[in-house]
Amino acid sequence: MTSELNLSGQVRRASATPAKVPVAVRRGRPKLYTSYDKDQAIWNTPAKAWWTIGLIILAILAPFFLTRDLTVLLSLTCVYAIGGIGLNLLTGYAGQVSLGHAFFVGLGAYTAAFFGGDATTRVWGLGWDMALWLPLSAIIPAIVGLLVAPFAARVRGLYLATLTLALLMLGDHLFREWRSLTGGSGVGRAPANLTLFGVDLSQSYRIGGYVLTRQVTVYLLCLLVLIAFAVAARNIVRSRYGRSFAAVRDRDIAAEVMGIPLQRTKTLAFVLSSGYAGVCGALLSVVVGRISADRWNLMLSIDFLAVVLIGGMATISGSIIGAAFVVLLPRVIDEFSHLIPFLSASGVTGGGLTVDEFKAIVFGLLIVVFIVAEPRGLFGIWLRVRNYFKAWPFSR
Repeated sequence: MTSELNLSGQVRRASATPAKVPVAVRRGRPKLYTSYDKDQAIWNTPAKAWWTIGLIILAILAPFFLTRDLTVLLSLTCVYAIGGIGLNLLTGYAGQVSLGHAFFVGLGAYTAAFFGGDATTRVWGLGWDMALWLPLSAIIPAIVGLLVAPFAARVRGLYLATLTLALLMLGDHLFREWRSLTGGSGVGRAPANLTLFGVDLSQSYRIGGYVLTRQVTVYLLCLLVLIAFAVAARNIVRSRYGRSFAAVRDRDIAAEVMGIPLQRTKTLAFVLSSGYAGVCGALLSVVVGRISADRWNLMLSIDFLAVVLIGGMATISGSIIGAAFVVLLPRVIDEFSHLIPFLSASGVTGGGLTVDEFKAIVFGLLIVVFIVAEPRGLFGIWLRVRNYFKAWPFSR
């Protein structure tokens, strides 16, 4: 016990243990952090949490107010976002350039078709439940990525891009010739069955006054997987593994001097990226409804590269934004194709460009523009706009 003298001269006894003063952050200072954990939280401000909840609710309700074809486009957006997040972990966060992403996407599609599809006289199939073939579509591509990673980790830059491109060409030949698994070039095979814990998701179900069609069910499934994989990726990049990715990307020699194992870090990035690509391929085959060996080519890898570069490198939100842009842009071009004089439906009769050719040109130009002008892509533009209104009326 200690004593202290008050103003009236009386002695007041005080406890030897000082009183705990509660530390509270004022409501007007949401970014005044008192710990590193709060600063590194996924939703470190109330605005981010409310925006995330609002966007998820809007995404869940969207298919009930859209047409069937737009619902399919939303499903493709979710699928491309999963593949884009996987490539962003490898290229955006770890700095490893890859042109072979389509190979792992195709491998995931055929893994799901083999374990979850029906066997015929032409192709193999085990007919397993989705609870089994969906995890396997991530595990098997991840194992293949683990086998390729030791070779890819020894090179970088242009040599790494060439190695992954060679892997893509090897996979393209394998998918065309392994007819018992893929169905062959130009023929293809059916995807995995939509049966989850014995419930056939390909049927229509009535819940209250709404009818859940196959398109809506598939979209909600893809959205649920996207949310889970996006949160997982966000936690990965917040961890010490994510910081190791960033160190290797910025300066690999300095990272190795600081004690970061380059081989293990690059291998982990390849394994995670391959697993994400495998799930993307499995869901893509279900959304499209038919698996063709001609689909897993360089153009698909460029599409995923466009998702990362246009949406924003080293950002999970940018991958989702880029996926929406890449998937919805052809639909917008198709809607306004009659206003573009050199664009035709077939590109043969009118001698003009087709929608796919024009889309490839637009993607190429946008990739160059964003690399030069805004490396963080559409997400970087959103940050500039948000920071401008947050600082208004003050200027930099």
